Amino acid sequence: MIESQQINMCKLRTISSNFTANPNNTNLPSSQFQLESPFCFGWKICFPIVKNQSRFTRLLSIDQDDRVKETQIVIRNGREVLLQAFNWESRKHDWWRNLERKVPDMAKCGITSAWLPPPTNSFSPEGYLPQNLYSLNSGYGSENLLRNLISKMKQYNIRPMADIVINHRVGTTQGHGGKYNRYDWIPLSWDERAVTSCTGGLGNRSTGDNFHGVPNIDHTQDFVRKDLIGWLKWLRYTVGFQDFRFDFSRGYSAKYVKEYIEGAKPIFSVGEYWDSCNYKGTYLDYNQDSHRQRIVNWIDGTGKLSTAFDFTTKGILQEAVKGQLWRLRDVQGKPPGVMGWWPSRAVTFLDNHDTGSTQGHWPFPSNHVMEGYAYILTHPGIPSIFYDHFYDWGSAMHDQIAKLIHIRKEQDIKSHSSIRILEAKANLYAAIIGEKLCMKIGGDSWCPTGSEWKLAAHGHQYAVWHK
Repeated sequence: MIESQQINMCKLRTISSNFTANPNNTNLPSSQFQLESPFCFGWKICFPIVKNQSRFTRLLSIDQDDRVKETQIVIRNGREVLLQAFNWESRKHDWWRNLERKVPDMAKCGITSAWLPPPTNSFSPEGYLPQNLYSLNSGYGSENLLRNLISKMKQYNIRPMADIVINHRVGTTQGHGGKYNRYDWIPLSWDERAVTSCTGGLGNRSTGDNFHGVPNIDHTQDFVRKDLIGWLKWLRYTVGFQDFRFDFSRGYSAKYVKEYIEGAKPIFSVGEYWDSCNYKGTYLDYNQDSHRQRIVNWIDGTGKLSTAFDFTTKGILQEAVKGQLWRLRDVQGKPPGVMGWWPSRAVTFLDNHDTGSTQGHWPFPSNHVMEGYAYILTHPGIPSIFYDHFYDWGSAMHDQIAKLIHIRKEQDIKSHSSIRILEAKANLYAAIIGEKLCMKIGGDSWCPTGSEWKLAAHGHQYAVWHK
């Protein structure tokens, strides 16, 4: 089970190191715990190896139990509401300070985890061409400001999510073939073997799709994975990030994501497995089963340890709200995205820094955004709110989204709640979720039958009722 594979061995404050053990067995003898790396958590005491210390073992077992409970809350209970806390232009606006001011509002509105932009040094100011992974001075602000933000988030019980960009890395010096495929003079000073042969290095071929124009990291190399796990642990336990978002996860095998999650043990993880939906010309096919199957296969490849962004639901929903709401029921009567097959692992969303913002590669129609949120915030899956919609599009939209989050939490709608789709035609979609919440979107008039249903929220072409 996912919970048993995400046990944090590192919360004890009386020692200064991480320990490793078989994560599937919480009852190992104390002789099987040993020091792995010198990450200090407050006490300046170092133990080379811990063996046969019964008191230590009891403390560690308590810590394991706490960690299991923590992951059970997140994965099994399914009550997460995420916020993507940036857009493509955020680097221009003193971002860490800006977010720190918004933390109290995030908490008040019910956000449980905030996805932050890439925190490390990058060749591009947006953070997606990383170079020195151990430098936390980025286009978004200084390391000190980032640590202040993370501390503030934890005070308000919002988990900081790190954007993990490890498919590719910009080199510092020229190597094989005259390409910048070496990483001299910075931490993780790899040579050309760390770069895939298909992107100019001396490593093996890529285990996924290429990200063109920069050296792609060869995750098949043992030394690369060891170094990356060490870095992820540093982010997790020294910097203080609790959740991970894996950027461009199509670029390397999901089995390595599994290894990285097992090594660093984030509380929650989500992968960006984004490829094109099925179209006939510019017309979106009704059946997107093969598209969502690829995302499901990726989740399976992570050992079920990670969730994934539900790009299938996004693609269908943004066409459906244009008078094609019949798309929101598949041939089996279920939601047509990953949400309909594996809701506890489906992170639903309308836009992100790539699809929306100033890039606008695949934007959700702006005049239907509240219908979109009425859908994802009432339905199974793990909803994610986009910063622009929440904080840049006016207080009216902020308050409507916040109200829908409040209703979701008040009615205890979870990632795996049941759903009955009542209507799905051109201008009307209606469903009952968890047998205690009812919603509709679309221009046609509709309301549930029965006096037990009370109107809880409404707006342009959407309404929500609860019992």
